[in-house]
Amino acid sequence: MSQVDFEKMNGLVPAIIQDNNTNKVLMLGFMNEDALAKTEELGKVTFFSRTKNRLWTKGEESGNFLNVVSIASDCDNDTLLIKVNPVGPVCHTGSDTCWNETNSEDVMFLKYLQDFIDKRKEEMPEGSYTTSLFQKGTRKITQKVGEEAVETIIGAMANDDENFLYEGADLLYHLIVLLTHKGYRIEDLARELKKRHK
Repeated sequence: MSQVDFEKMNGLVPAIIQDNNTNKVLMLGFMNEDALAKTEELGKVTFFSRTKNRLWTKGEESGNFLNVVSIASDCDNDTLLIKVNPVGPVCHTGSDTCWNETNSEDVMFLKYLQDFIDKRKEEMPEGSYTTSLFQKGTRKITQKVGEEAVETIIGAMANDDENFLYEGADLLYHLIVLLTHKGYRIEDLARELKKRHK
């Protein structure tokens, strides 16, 4: 990150807080040099409160911390973009954002699931179905992808929407396991689709 210019606004810079997973803007606060240093030290967003005239770590009273993923300065070095993983609602009103927006998109669960499956592969906990797939290897995982694809097709052809969606979810899960087993992620498929969309 470039040197932040705190002089333009009398020692303060705006800090835009963005959810790392949904890319939704959660709130805007202000930081001075000490607030930025404390944010970097704690890994939790800390602002300079203009009303309290002191440093204020978001969540210090509510427990709804903003865990820092990354900090970037804009092209003029006078505004920060801080990507976070929020713990609970961000706004004091109880809303997910300070603009009363819902901070979730169902499609983003695929990223969470990918991260979960990556962790399963890394830790290989006993008794986990996902672990058992990784242990059995490529042949078993690809067999499961094929089985779930056939069951998805059967559900679609029978006009059984409930079964179609259930089996489609199974297919997607096993496909993510296969991707992970081969050293890829669901985002690699998204990039391939994006490339073709031009």
